[in-house]
Amino acid sequence: MKPTDEEETPVPDAQQITLTVDGEQRTVTQGTTGAELFEGRREIVVARVDGVLKDLDQAIPGGAVVEGVDIASEDGLNVLRHSTAHVMAQAVQQLRPDAKLGIGPYIKDGFYFDFDVEEPFTPEDLRTLEKMMLKIVNQNQIFKRRAVSEVEAGAAMANEPYKLIILGAKDHQSEGAAKEGANVEVGAGEITIYDNIDRKSGEAVWHDLCRGPHLPNTKLISNAFALTRSAAAYWLGSEKNDQLQRIYGTAWPTKEALKEYQDRIAEAERRDHRKLGAELDLFSFPDELGSGLPVFHPRGGIIRKSMEDYSRQRHTEAGYEFVYTPHITKGHLYEVSGHLDWYREGMFPAMHVDAELNEDGTIRRPGQDYYLKPMNCPMHNLIFRSRGRSYRELPLRLFEFGSVYRYEKSGVVHGLTRVRGMTQDDAHIYCTKEQMKEELTTTLNFVLDLLKDYGLNDFYLELSTKDPEKYVGSDDAWEEATSTLAEVAEASGLELVPDPGGAAFYGPKISVQARDAIGRTWQMSTIQLDFNLPERFELEYQAADGTRQRPVMIHRALFGSVERFLGVLTEHYAGAFPAWLAPVQVVAIPVAEAFNDYMDDVVARLKREGIRAEVDASSDRFPKKIRTASKDKVPFVLIAGGEDAEAGAVSFRFRDGSQDNGVAVDEAVKRIVEAVRTRAL
Repeated sequence: MKPTDEEETPVPDAQQITLTVDGEQRTVTQGTTGAELFEGRREIVVARVDGVLKDLDQAIPGGAVVEGVDIASEDGLNVLRHSTAHVMAQAVQQLRPDAKLGIGPYIKDGFYFDFDVEEPFTPEDLRTLEKMMLKIVNQNQIFKRRAVSEVEAGAAMANEPYKLIILGAKDHQSEGAAKEGANVEVGAGEITIYDNIDRKSGEAVWHDLCRGPHLPNTKLISNAFALTRSAAAYWLGSEKNDQLQRIYGTAWPTKEALKEYQDRIAEAERRDHRKLGAELDLFSFPDELGSGLPVFHPRGGIIRKSMEDYSRQRHTEAGYEFVYTPHITKGHLYEVSGHLDWYREGMFPAMHVDAELNEDGTIRRPGQDYYLKPMNCPMHNLIFRSRGRSYRELPLRLFEFGSVYRYEKSGVVHGLTRVRGMTQDDAHIYCTKEQMKEELTTTLNFVLDLLKDYGLNDFYLELSTKDPEKYVGSDDAWEEATSTLAEVAEASGLELVPDPGGAAFYGPKISVQARDAIGRTWQMSTIQLDFNLPERFELEYQAADGTRQRPVMIHRALFGSVERFLGVLTEHYAGAFPAWLAPVQVVAIPVAEAFNDYMDDVVARLKREGIRAEVDASSDRFPKKIRTASKDKVPFVLIAGGEDAEAGAVSFRFRDGSQDNGVAVDEAVKRIVEAVRTRAL
């Protein structure tokens, strides 16, 4: 029956949906966006919808679990920084209209963007760009996502050749491309472009190929950003590709947070081990040797020897046996281990030797390829396999300070912390499956205790699991190894952070992450569980029942490399090493030349106790001698004049400028020896 004029047609209620928002059930109208869910909460910049980050202007599907992402959280900071990278790229193309866009991902504490430009960027350019960026920020432009077809994306990016390369490779990006941040552009699923919309005109003023998500608008960036430096960078990280110009920057939720970061960076620069290494005469990097190949000077050699000697002592006490292996090997060894298949790019090219030629130049005996070793483990396997082994010998713990060589790209070589020639404190432990868990626990505790002795004590653990594209062995073996490592890590009581896909090709690993004196994180020791190399090398032991069994292999590096660890310690201590590691532990300074002999006697007593002590008998004036000892960061400075000599005493001057006067020489020697022998920090 049709309604009469007086009757009204009923309007159906808008469809309602139920969501779980920050842990609470809410009923909302279908089509509700994240911005509406979190209205009034300015700190929420994106929404996590069923575990996936989404722009706030996207409608939320019914039944979804939704969380607001705070700008100060890790995900929020990443979105802030990537959005700031877009603003920077927009400013660059305003300043340099010919600039072609590369990739612009967020990174730890900041972001970068690569550009193909005629001339490198100057410091003045960066200052100009910061002003232009602030203007864009204050325009309150809107970041707007739009899904496009591949054809539409190609048309939109027609003038951006590097974006077209990414589009063409979206389904089969190389590992290198992903590592260089190409996955922020195009990933699985639909292709999207982000437009920067002028709020007044409603028109797009700039756009880029991007997966997102982004901030709702540029205003949220505020003025808490800075451009830090520019550098050359190869497209997708390959030296075979074009060289682009990269601009680095940082962005934070507030100006105060930016200032704190800049203060941390300034402190890190003050602690830079390369600068301190030169100032303290510890090590250098001669051009004549080549990139990433340091030499240690006498004072640096003292620190290194002290580190290594103590490590050797502790390893001996813990039941490790010392082995030594050569620096080069036939290539076949690394064919067996799998390194030539999986790690060839990280190895130096082969040396082809031993070929013999006939008089007519034809080959009588073919030569062989030899490689500088990048890893010690295959050679340790040969030691295990050199004779029959019994279960009674297990666990067998082999240890070596082994020199290895890795072809690091010149652009990533960095002081002692990223070198091409290094000494690994490498251990390989062979045990039964029944011993495996206990041995892993013992190894982890040993590692943590030893790191604490060197002055690092703020740790968390990272569990690196299988890369589905880069592994050997069965899935079952990987699952068993991974679950065992996880149990051991969790039992330690330390925070455990997942690192999906970060394992080496032969097995999962735990890595100890240590925070230094200014809160930076360094990867230190690694413990890897390996069922695969024993299989590839056909390692066996005779079990109690007479059967032949495969051992389990544990790879363990404590320092990682001696060079890198020394670089980390140099920065951790800002060059002021604890007395047991300091190259010069005591400098004795006579107030006047008349007291040189007195101080010689004091130093002689210290040397008899094994203390590294010396008298400053130079012609410098007394105040300059004090300044020199301070600059050299000597732990103990002993001073003596007439009253001290008469009393058989000295005055202590410490690195913080404090002083303890009139200390009897016997007491002074006792204090110093105690500090060194107990490794006081």
